[in-house]
Amino acid sequence: MAPDSPNAQDQNQTEPPLWSIGIAMLIILLAPLILYSFAPVGPIREGDTVFSDGQQRATFTTPIASQSLHPDETCLLDPNSPLIVLENSAGEPDGWIKAEVQGNPTAEWPFCPVHAEVRLSLHQVFQKPAVLGAVRDTLMRWLGK
Repeated sequence: MAPDSPNAQDQNQTEPPLWSIGIAMLIILLAPLILYSFAPVGPIREGDTVFSDGQQRATFTTPIASQSLHPDETCLLDPNSPLIVLENSAGEPDGWIKAEVQGNPTAEWPFCPVHAEVRLSLHQVFQKPAVLGAVRDTLMRWLGK
């Protein structure tokens, strides 16, 4: 049977093109990411996860066991370091939060150790990471620019 026969042409037309399947999968994977990035942030509540806005200096709220490693009562948080909110004073004009450090597993001074309780101003944290910015940064790193 010749490849240009009517049966071969009918079979090629009934199979979906791979590019349309790829576009559909891309839309399905990117839709939640785009919807999340446009969702508004709510008020910061106890138990929420927040992130440090850049490298921040935080004050310990409770003394830690290895106080000799930290000569003063402050430590540094890495940029985008995750924190769990333990207490919140968002109603006050110069609000603050008491949070537990979740990131940075190394206990090197001047960085905050994991599970340390720290006090931060509300302007030192943000609630939702910039997802599209993180995707852009990842793509730039992969492409080497």
